[in-house]
Amino acid sequence: MERRLPRRLARWSDLLIVTGVLVVCGFLIAWSGVYNVAASRGHWPIVERLLAFSMRNSVEARANFVGSPPRFSPDLVRLGAAHFHGGCAYCHGAPGQPSGQVAQHMLPPPPDMAVVASHWNERELFWIVKHGIKYTGMPAWVSQTRDDEVWAVVAFLRQISALDPQIYRELAVGDLEIAVPSGRDLATREAATEAVSACGRCHGAEAHGPKSRLVPVLHGQTSEFLMISLGDYAAGRRESGIMQPIAAALNLAEMRKVASYYAALDPPRAAARDPADADAVERGRLLASQGEAHAQIPPCMACHGGTGLDAYPRLVGQSAPYIAGQLRLLRAAVSRRSPAGGIMIPIARRLSDRQIDDVAAFFASFAVREGGEETGQ
Repeated sequence: MERRLPRRLARWSDLLIVTGVLVVCGFLIAWSGVYNVAASRGHWPIVERLLAFSMRNSVEARANFVGSPPRFSPDLVRLGAAHFHGGCAYCHGAPGQPSGQVAQHMLPPPPDMAVVASHWNERELFWIVKHGIKYTGMPAWVSQTRDDEVWAVVAFLRQISALDPQIYRELAVGDLEIAVPSGRDLATREAATEAVSACGRCHGAEAHGPKSRLVPVLHGQTSEFLMISLGDYAAGRRESGIMQPIAAALNLAEMRKVASYYAALDPPRAAARDPADADAVERGRLLASQGEAHAQIPPCMACHGGTGLDAYPRLVGQSAPYIAGQLRLLRAAVSRRSPAGGIMIPIARRLSDRQIDDVAAFFASFAVREGGEETGQ
């Protein structure tokens, strides 16, 4: 023992010396300015390998703590495609759409997701989309509480390599008719010809409703409610990694125009739906019309029916997945800073999973005829 101790001390001493030398060398390189930080020159090969190695291991380690992914339904894929088109395609490109020229000159250049998405599993993709990557142009998701939105993007990324340009466009833009800009438009407006920021890309427009059942129907909602929602998104009181940046880019006059446009539209005719459970619809009808006084659950129709205050959303005819998803977000206290969240979060927390599904089934059971007339199925 007496002979081995000095050897151990010597090894530790050698390790400290080597570490000290490396630290001094790193400082001298940084101090001297010999390392070129210009994005036009790229990294030294050893630095590039080290960064890629570090990123891979960092993502893999943290992705182990990500929960199980949800079922990747067609509605989730459609929603993810719309999110990707609006927030990701400029840098990463898309089927039939190259990345932007500015993005192509970033360091590191954003990868083509149709090629590299398959290199990561679902949890790793989720972690990257949600948290972003330091020392690159990859930002974190705007709302760190909206895991549902992040999973939608992941669901789409699992499909992207198999998409041709036509299918991608159908998923991302849907039935939205994009007007060809005139020469004056191109010269005087900042027009997004691919409708990157257009509301109709997700919510539909004219006679067309949303392509995904996870998106609300805005047709026929009151202008007051739509203005409140846009204002809450713009101020960050209502959380969404998609809606917050879009709403924040609108001025008050533009918000009024969008709100007035959707308020004036007749609700679109309901698309074909899965057959509803008649018992669930009836339970939902009783809860929505009568509430449960002993559980302090007020009747939903008092505020969200056709005669409710203009500040509240109309739920009749909304899809069951959307309503149920919003109630579960409220139960998780997402958007607690919004006035609506302050009202609805305590109520949502009193609802069981079955009650949420029942109420959603009841409101979704309404069909819409021509002219906007609502009728129960």
